[in-house]
Amino acid sequence: MLTTACVVLPCLTFVLGYTLARRRAARERQDREATFTTLHLAAMAAPALRAGLNRDSARKAVRHLHALLGTYAVAITSTEAALAWDGPCSDEVLTYARSAFASGRAQLFAGEPYGAVVVPLTVDGRIVGALAAFDDELSAGLVRSVTEVGRWMSGQLELAELDSSRRRALEADMRALRAQISPHFVHNALTTIASFVRTDPGRARELLLDFADFARYALRRAHDFTTLADELTCVDRYLLLERARFGDKLRFSLQVAPEVLPVPVPFLCLQPLVENAIKHGMRGRAGEVRIVARDAGPEAHITVEDDGVGMDPERARSVLDEDPAREGAGIGLANVDLRLRQIYGDGYGLKVETALGAGTKVRLRVPKAQLTSL
Repeated sequence: MLTTACVVLPCLTFVLGYTLARRRAARERQDREATFTTLHLAAMAAPALRAGLNRDSARKAVRHLHALLGTYAVAITSTEAALAWDGPCSDEVLTYARSAFASGRAQLFAGEPYGAVVVPLTVDGRIVGALAAFDDELSAGLVRSVTEVGRWMSGQLELAELDSSRRRALEADMRALRAQISPHFVHNALTTIASFVRTDPGRARELLLDFADFARYALRRAHDFTTLADELTCVDRYLLLERARFGDKLRFSLQVAPEVLPVPVPFLCLQPLVENAIKHGMRGRAGEVRIVARDAGPEAHITVEDDGVGMDPERARSVLDEDPAREGAGIGLANVDLRLRQIYGDGYGLKVETALGAGTKVRLRVPKAQLTSL
């Protein structure tokens, strides 16, 4: 008997351990599947919410949020109207939402056959809407779930607001950029053209057309990006006008790999560098401006170089740190540097190589991948 017990007991222990291990593994699989499902549904809803809170974004997000919460119905409101819902939605949803707005926190509403949990959605501490979940059982777990989903939605809407603010800032920078096209250059260009009207009318006409092309490009209503080919055409027109003013004192050369001509670049990212080279590098003396654009695998590498007076390297660093919005700053290195960093990240700012009497070389890199306008 004792021998039988000694045999059976280890067997039972093994079976019990095996059964518990299987159950643990099954629970872990279920937990992983539940986590994956939750993250997947959140990821499906996020892009719509990152567009801000409106009827279209709410309509795209609500069915994913409904699946995420697993309730009878889900609705999203603004502060003024029900924007979208998935499942039968009570006509009282906006009344419920206003109660949540007033309290600033989750509210429960009993009802037959379905009650509701409503949480306010906030952006930067300001209530912008509400998430309402309808179900037949208003449990503490449901309240926590709806509250957490509402908090997550608020975070996505905060990011949307930041994206919108960033786009507005970039658009304002672009408007300011166009407004800062040097009045000094415009005056000099028109004065130069006028000087040829009597002595060489044909040349005056050509220069006037070059000026019109430059102005049309620089002042056009455009996206933040253009092609490197278009940007170089703008630079070419600018240099032709400056060459007419300086004559043989100004020489320029372009060396461009054909592969990089279609690469998207920020609008007006090169002309300010060329203007800086002529205005501050040459300072009225004879010199050359060289532009080189080469293929570097996933990037295009561009340099704008002059053989002018150069500057102290410390001064060059301070120029990049200047506030581009400072009155009188014009379109300079700091403006281009800031826009490159805003668009591509800090690793893509301008690199300036210079020394007194040794000219100045400005390097920039742009990824070849097409970016959407910001």
